[in-house]
Amino acid sequence: MPLSDQDRAILDFEGEWRRHRGAKEEAIRTELGLSPARYYQLLGRLIDTVEALEHDPMLVKRLRRVRDSREQARLLRASGQAL
Repeated sequence: MPLSDQDRAILDFEGEWRRHRGAKEEAIRTELGLSPARYYQLLGRLIDTVEALEHDPMLVKRLRRVRDSREQARLLRASGQAL
């Protein structure tokens, strides 16, 4: 299934949000019309799709690495192991 306009807008925003002035959360509301919680929910699902990977491979791979690293850190903390 091809990416929707919203999907592309989310990926494009995530790749360039540092260029926006002000806080990221406010830019999400202003630029995309989404709450930050909904944005991150959609982005999390989106980066697991082949279509997103094809659209922006470097961004999607970076976001996957960050997510996986954070998940690993959470698992280590939950198990009582030091990082």
